Amino acid sequence: MPDELPLAAARGPLTLEPAPVSPAIEVADDAERVRGAYARRQSGHRYDWDQPGQLFMMQALERQLLGALRRHHCLPLGKRRILEVGCGSGHFLRELIKWGAEPANLVGLDLLEARLVQARPRTPAGVALLQGNAAAMDFADGAFDVVLQMTMFTSILSAAVRRQVAAEMLRVVAPGGWIVWYDLRVNNPRNPDVRAVRAAEIRALFPGATIHLETATLAPPLARTLAPRASWLCSLLAQVRLLRTHYLGFIQAPSPTPLRPESSHA
Repeated sequence: MPDELPLAAARGPLTLEPAPVSPAIEVADDAERVRGAYARRQSGHRYDWDQPGQLFMMQALERQLLGALRRHHCLPLGKRRILEVGCGSGHFLRELIKWGAEPANLVGLDLLEARLVQARPRTPAGVALLQGNAAAMDFADGAFDVVLQMTMFTSILSAAVRRQVAAEMLRVVAPGGWIVWYDLRVNNPRNPDVRAVRAAEIRALFPGATIHLETATLAPPLARTLAPRASWLCSLLAQVRLLRTHYLGFIQAPSPTPLRPESSHA
């Protein structure tokens, strides 16, 4: 009789499964990737306010965002505690002040200290500008009435980190409060450092929340090409849903379910 095969050989070749990556390591890896992406990025002058395409897109977004804030009863902003996650150079924090928010009620959080260095001299005193990771925020539960993210999520490529950041946003917003979302709904084939967030993924990221999504922003290549020559044509094309590349979303955090009074029996 032939000798018995060793157990491993009898079962076929040994296949090694990759060890699972811990959430902390995945968060750290994604953060390092974002730092590298921003270090490589050279925006040139395309985001300057004297560029007609940039001006058209930002003014259109301002009108749409203010209209949505009004419809969802977020105005006036004066007493609302507001956090912007991924605040960058602080543009939208300054817009909120222009729309009536109190600087002392505003907090901006960004992963990159270099972006906050740009924000601090431009942003009014009283606004708290903090360096930190949105996947592990050092704020109390329900600390804010409104939490914004404006084109931050598409820079997160890891699905696990996206879920963790969304959970943190839901944690720090007050019950019944709003998460304001503005981000790409279609991929940018020229930028491998971002990945679109589709409607189905947004709904999966915020379970139990009430979600209102509307398309926004004429495709930037069209706006930048056409606005210097025919801003009226940009306004016309912006009405076509297929040509709008972003979602503007208002995501309402679940409110606690009130306890039912116990029935009394005579």
